[in-house]
Amino acid sequence: MPFHLATDPGNPDRDNEDFAAVTSNGVVLLDGASAPDGIDIGCTHGVAWFTRRLGGLLLAGLAGDQPLKDVLAEAITTVSSLHGDGCDLANQETPSATVVLVRFAGDRLDHLVLSDSVLLAEATDGTINDITDTRLDDLKWKLAAAPFTTTEGTPERQDELHERAHAIRAYRNVPGGFWTAGADPRAATEALTGSLPLDQLAGFAAITDGATRGVEVFDAQTWSNCYNLAVKDGPAALIDYVRALEQGDADQRQYTRGKLHDDATVVTWTPV
Repeated sequence: MPFHLATDPGNPDRDNEDFAAVTSNGVVLLDGASAPDGIDIGCTHGVAWFTRRLGGLLLAGLAGDQPLKDVLAEAITTVSSLHGDGCDLANQETPSATVVLVRFAGDRLDHLVLSDSVLLAEATDGTINDITDTRLDDLKWKLAAAPFTTTEGTPERQDELHERAHAIRAYRNVPGGFWTAGADPRAATEALTGSLPLDQLAGFAAITDGATRGVEVFDAQTWSNCYNLAVKDGPAALIDYVRALEQGDADQRQYTRGKLHDDATVVTWTPV
């Protein structure tokens, strides 16, 4: 099957914490959740170590016929057992990842999405459907809409802005928050799953949020634009497009983001 894959680290001096792999019957795409510098993640191994091991286990799990939520839950449990005594898996910053799983199963395509990586599916009529878990974005908007308690232009306002920027992290993997695949297999039950008939599918693209910034940060693309660039010109072309947008606003005066560049990974599939 004609898969195409491209990935690019956000910082060449750091490990790429994304993971992507394809097999004869599916795709695994992970985006490791990094903590800000200086934050204790409770793990001696790091995020890249985690995503590579979780990704390998998920790839093996696609070979069977278990429901994708069960595949994810078992992989999380196994990776948790690989951590050593020096790892505090109760730490909320312990390594975790967003997940996209895709598996060809007879006449259908099964899929699982957890957190803010995206699966775009093209129907045979040309319609692009975005399969997204919006809970993280919904919480960000809710927190941003809360009234300020400090005076604009004061040091106290700067402190409040800093606290708001990091407040979202307290909502990870808790009821009513957003979920990523970390140390708790309950995250698998929170994933979005579904199936698409293969005879109505013209292709798909699985994309980490480092490569969806043209849509979600810069408002320079629609999901259809994003998908068509990745499929027609190749996954690397989409990443290059996003990198150009980032460089055009390198001082982040127009578009504030946590990192100037983020790890970016794109996997596409078409039937011919």
